[in-house]
Amino acid sequence: MSQPSATPTVERVDNQQRYEILVDGQRVGLTAYRDRGEQRVFFHTEVDDAFAGQGLAAQLVHEALTDVRASGKRIVPVCPYVAKYLNRHEEFNDITDSVTPEILQWLDTELG
Repeated sequence: MSQPSATPTVERVDNQQRYEILVDGQRVGLTAYRDRGEQRVFFHTEVDDAFAGQGLAAQLVHEALTDVRASGKRIVPVCPYVAKYLNRHEEFNDITDSVTPEILQWLDTELG
């Protein structure tokens, strides 16, 4: 397991509805979302296998959730990784909404 050669950065890419984590300018991971009113529904997170085990997914999700707070939105953790992260980081409890059947149905329609 190698360490990243540069400090990873996280960027929100609005036109693709995701946050990306970059190492040396290369996208190595993402967490995808759809906005539902004031809710940001996270449904998928991934990090390239070559960068696994370096804490990049945690950094990516932390910065994404911090951005959600700054934007005044609320978090809906459909993605299992985001849900697991939130279970360990209670500082986001005040802006986290439960996943409901209605949200899942809406997300299915959004994703086609």
